[in-house]
Amino acid sequence: MPIVLAAYFISPKRLKTLILFLASLFFYAWGEQLLVIIMLTSAVVDFFAGQLIEKGFRKLGLGMSIATNLSLLGFFKYFNFTFDNFHAILDGFGYTGDFFDTLPTIALPIGISFYTFQTLSYTIDVYRGKVPANRNFVDFACYVTMFPQLVAGPIVRYADINDQLNNKEISFSNFHKGVERFIIGLSKKVFIANTFGAIADGIFAEDIGNLSTPMAWLGIVAYSFQIYFDFSGYSDMAIGLGRMFGFKFLENFNYPYISKSIKEFWRRWHISLSTWFRDYVYISLGGNRSGKYRTYVNLFIVFFVTGLWHGASWNFVVWGLFHGVFIVIERVGFDAWLSSRWKPIQHFYTLLVVIIGWVFFRAADLSTALLYLKKMFVYSSGEVSLNSYLAYHHLTPRTLFFVLVAVVFSMPVYKFLDDKVLPERIPLLRPVVFCSLFVLSIVYIGSETYNPFIYFRF
Repeated sequence: MPIVLAAYFISPKRLKTLILFLASLFFYAWGEQLLVIIMLTSAVVDFFAGQLIEKGFRKLGLGMSIATNLSLLGFFKYFNFTFDNFHAILDGFGYTGDFFDTLPTIALPIGISFYTFQTLSYTIDVYRGKVPANRNFVDFACYVTMFPQLVAGPIVRYADINDQLNNKEISFSNFHKGVERFIIGLSKKVFIANTFGAIADGIFAEDIGNLSTPMAWLGIVAYSFQIYFDFSGYSDMAIGLGRMFGFKFLENFNYPYISKSIKEFWRRWHISLSTWFRDYVYISLGGNRSGKYRTYVNLFIVFFVTGLWHGASWNFVVWGLFHGVFIVIERVGFDAWLSSRWKPIQHFYTLLVVIIGWVFFRAADLSTALLYLKKMFVYSSGEVSLNSYLAYHHLTPRTLFFVLVAVVFSMPVYKFLDDKVLPERIPLLRPVVFCSLFVLSIVYIGSETYNPFIYFRF
């Protein structure tokens, strides 16, 4: 990172994009080796597809882009899922052959769901006339491969950074803001997400039949904190890194756990993905322009695809459709009734639906998810000795402190602190706070072996 930053800042303006492109290729190839070819193939195809669209071969260019990208994504992400389900169906009819045992296990290239959607947004926007086709392959490939947000988002649309590729806002002020944002994300990840991740993993690893109802709730609430602070922390780091290189990526989270409806939750959660599906799937299907029943069908399609995008598993499909059901219920009229209720009731309803949904997201399979939900809502004392051990192991003063921290920072508290507590008129306080957070984060990473980035698998 220091080498890349040094090379980037001392190089002339015309070479900065090339350096960032080469650094991104090196970064991805270091971990994925030959799988970098898949990402480059997507970039090359979409670059020329944009040219074809602009030269008048509109349907050919768009079709080539969609077919290539969805074929690559479908093969690498859903090959094994498809044949596993096909195998299960044939088994139900008495199939006893060994054909499926000979099929290879296809490795999932890291970040393929993100860069595939990025390049598709480019060709669709060129087709719709929203952006001109890029005529510089290095600029376009830099956009596709940019390492700050490559492996876990946010999904950056070409239209949002087209002008920035050649007019980056490189300044000490931008770099300083980027460093601060990176440190915030790193702190959220290593202090909060990892703390609750250890609790969730420990509880979900136990035999569900032995868990008590309170312990089951502890496990899923811990996971709810983990996934939010893990993913929003990574998004903060990506946005901060982008800012350091002169790019302004759009926000990806806006305190989703303060939402008062599921509709509002999806306006605040993983914003780059939800708006992508809104603009490129929901609107393309007709949106709400073809009557209320067609609108409901379109919403279910969007949330089915949203679930499937997260992983090749029926758990994710059920999770997506579960949210789709409540989106439709709210649209039918429940939203109007809910908005007139006491606000704590609105919050309670939203958090309850979201937390139940996370069970499907976290459990190993559907049967496990259903057993876990039963444990949550049908009281059980569980295996007393086991639950006593888990409670003693997890409910330490340190954990309780981070519960308080997680609750507070799930709300718009940082903006208040940034404006009121860390103002520039106290010049030494701000750098001391951020340097301390950074050093403590590095110490934590160096001393702990538990450091999962759970969104890498999507």
